[in-house]
Amino acid sequence: MARGDWRRLDESDVRVRPGKGTRPRTKRRPEHADAVPAMVVGVDRGRWTCAVDDDPERLVTAMRARELGRTPVVVGDGVGLVGDTSGQPDTLARIVRVDERRSVLRRTADDTDPFERVVVANAEQLVIVSALADPPPRRGFIDRCLVAAYAGGLEPLLCLTKSDLAPPDDLLAAYAELALPVVVTRSDQDPVELRERLVDRVSALIGHSGVGKSTLVNKLVPDANRAVGVVSGVGKGRHTSTQAVALPLPGGGWAVDTPGIRSFGLAHITPDDIVAAFPDMKAMAEECPSGCGHLGAPEDPDCMLDALVETGEASPGRLASLRRLLESRGRLEEYD
Repeated sequence: MARGDWRRLDESDVRVRPGKGTRPRTKRRPEHADAVPAMVVGVDRGRWTCAVDDDPERLVTAMRARELGRTPVVVGDGVGLVGDTSGQPDTLARIVRVDERRSVLRRTADDTDPFERVVVANAEQLVIVSALADPPPRRGFIDRCLVAAYAGGLEPLLCLTKSDLAPPDDLLAAYAELALPVVVTRSDQDPVELRERLVDRVSALIGHSGVGKSTLVNKLVPDANRAVGVVSGVGKGRHTSTQAVALPLPGGGWAVDTPGIRSFGLAHITPDDIVAAFPDMKAMAEECPSGCGHLGAPEDPDCMLDALVETGEASPGRLASLRRLLESRGRLEEYD
């Protein structure tokens, strides 16, 4: 073959310059079939505390495997662990898999923030804690939490505290049309009914400062302070008062104590996300014009949900309650 006759070259004649790495680059990730299942119960600056097989007695500190990149891992996530899963001091496992989430509690910093923050994953119910007095109840906060629960696939449960200071009647009436389960507690009594509703479930508790959420957590989990210390330790020596943490309940299940919040943005939620949580209205809402906010006149004069009231398929109070939730998306409040 004449020198320079490139038309007669084949693959074996071509010299390929090796890359800088010694391993071939590939997008395939290892399957890690031997990964141990676990639940994330605490997060602290690049380290995750995980309960192997959801067992609170088998806590393991783990890091995120390089192949996961920046995949978010939050409290409540189901993960797969490899490496040292003994949980002994100074040992470190690796999170190599994050399971598909069944529910997600999300929030944004405000209603214009495009970045969602996942607070808790895979919680079955959201316990919205509100005081009846000192501080007075804030319905705007409750409404926004309800919206986040409905949109994220969590069952909402309203927990009214400090009933020894004020009666719950007015607030109960405000949410009667939503068929919302409610538990009323007193500061001087054990929260027996609330405890029964949390058994064998993963429940996230949320509330702003002063409503008595920490008091409830301490009653539900007698050694909560010690448990938080163990979960948040992860070799850093810092208490995670600003992070969600899952605490094991004595009767089974987990109570996820979320950090106190000043605002609850809902920029990531659409009107259809909210209506989808109301089976008796979802089908009719699909007949609405494109882009309908389902608020009725004058904002949405052609909203079809009004027809449900006209035909008697929905009560005026229930539709008004739904629209109050829809309106809450545009009323961001801050809570000290």
